[in-house]
Amino acid sequence: MNALAQKKFQLLQDKSESYKALLYDVDGTLADNMAAHRAAYVATSAEHGIDLDDRIVDELAGWPTIDVAAEISTRYGVKFDLLHFAKRKSAIFIERFIRDTQPIDYVLAHLLANVGKKKIGIVSGGSRSTLQITLEVINVLGKFETLVCAGDTAEGKPSPQPFLLAAKHLDVDPKDCLVFEDGNPGVQGAIAAGMGWIRIDQI
Repeated sequence: MNALAQKKFQLLQDKSESYKALLYDVDGTLADNMAAHRAAYVATSAEHGIDLDDRIVDELAGWPTIDVAAEISTRYGVKFDLLHFAKRKSAIFIERFIRDTQPIDYVLAHLLANVGKKKIGIVSGGSRSTLQITLEVINVLGKFETLVCAGDTAEGKPSPQPFLLAAKHLDVDPKDCLVFEDGNPGVQGAIAAGMGWIRIDQI
């Protein structure tokens, strides 16, 4: 890590010291892959005749893919099969981009530094199949106790449900959990769950 990343890593260490469990988002938090996700959404939208403004992907960061698809359909007034759109977007992401994923070094270093010291969970709006590959590529598989992803709860972020389920799996009180996120929906979910939170892109 360079000096700035090392400084950010130490800041995360200091802020997480009093917590018993650490809950990490993946896309844009552990994995530096939001540009790839934006490109996959744009490509999928183009197949439906939509010239997508990719800023919507950052705006809805953390939402399950199928919910983002529904929002795109609503905003652009184009009806399509939401499940098919979500599966196609995931397929494009996996085919074209996923193997080039790089970690966000100071966040990954923070997770690895706390393995065996604190309980660790992954909470993402992504599909389990895509997340498994991403976590494999950035060498995080086997380093956490629970993985909560799209479909595991009735509601995704910004609902608190995914975070509360992770806390239940880890047998930790929500107030003793610290959430690491890069988008507002995840932060809103963490706050609603009564957890601490850090926007890793704002430190």
